[in-house]
Amino acid sequence: MDPSEADECFREGEPPRDAARRLALEKAAAVAKRYAGALVLGADTVVTTGQTILGKPAGPAEAVAMLDSLAGREHRVITGLALWDTGTGRWRVDAEESRVWMRPFSPAERDRYVATGEPLGKAGGYAIQGKGALLVERVEGCFFNVVGLPLARLAAMLKEFGVTLL
Repeated sequence: MDPSEADECFREGEPPRDAARRLALEKAAAVAKRYAGALVLGADTVVTTGQTILGKPAGPAEAVAMLDSLAGREHRVITGLALWDTGTGRWRVDAEESRVWMRPFSPAERDRYVATGEPLGKAGGYAIQGKGALLVERVEGCFFNVVGLPLARLAAMLKEFGVTLL
């Protein structure tokens, strides 16, 4: 893993799916400059309620606000994926979308979760692969997308570049 250090800012009015795809491509392009003859993967996950994108909370107060906005509601998780072949200059970008329903939870449950520190640095303020799973009622679509890397979509994209995983 080689972090891109790309700016993860959202553009005003940019649709969430476009933002995820753009950020994934910017990350892949930034890292591709450092590797000759390599296949580089960039990915970015956004959580959205309608057209509002929830990024990564800057601190506990922002995590509380994000979780409150998701409690008892449906939201979408969109992960943009970009593959960049530095040897040929060929690239491909795609996105996977899943729907997630949070169960209603009390302020005390929310506060205990935020106190774990897990929500920080996570799009939407929760990690479904950790304690955040206890807040989720159900997922429609790719579970691995909600974790942050839609494996089936990635495998299909890699196959287009001649890489088979099975």
